[in-house]
Amino acid sequence: MKKVLIVEDDALISEMYSNKFKEVGFEVVLAKDGEEAIVRTKETNPDLVLLDVVLPKKDGFEVLEEIKKDPALKNIKIVLLTNLSEGENINRGLNSEADAYLVKAHSTPSQIVEKVKEIMGE
Repeated sequence: MKKVLIVEDDALISEMYSNKFKEVGFEVVLAKDGEEAIVRTKETNPDLVLLDVVLPKKDGFEVLEEIKKDPALKNIKIVLLTNLSEGENINRGLNSEADAYLVKAHSTPSQIVEKVKEIMGE
């Protein structure tokens, strides 16, 4: 079973994505801030991290950088999922080591799940 870590500080959004991924057979781990995201990534070694950018404690870009710096974690796929749709943020996301940069408002949860499956080669 593929494991996805969903990092989202909005409980309602987190639950919505969690349910969608569970429906299609994913194991789901949740984190609500940047620091918890790093701890959960190390604890659970997910196949993919679905990472919000605007988070308490550490933002998604900081989390991404820390995960990619760690030799034990650097191969984990990371998808930035955010409402930051300005060019500057998109460029920063695409120039980072993220596997994708998705804007929440431009995709349904089902489309996000499909994109994640595609990135994971399913």
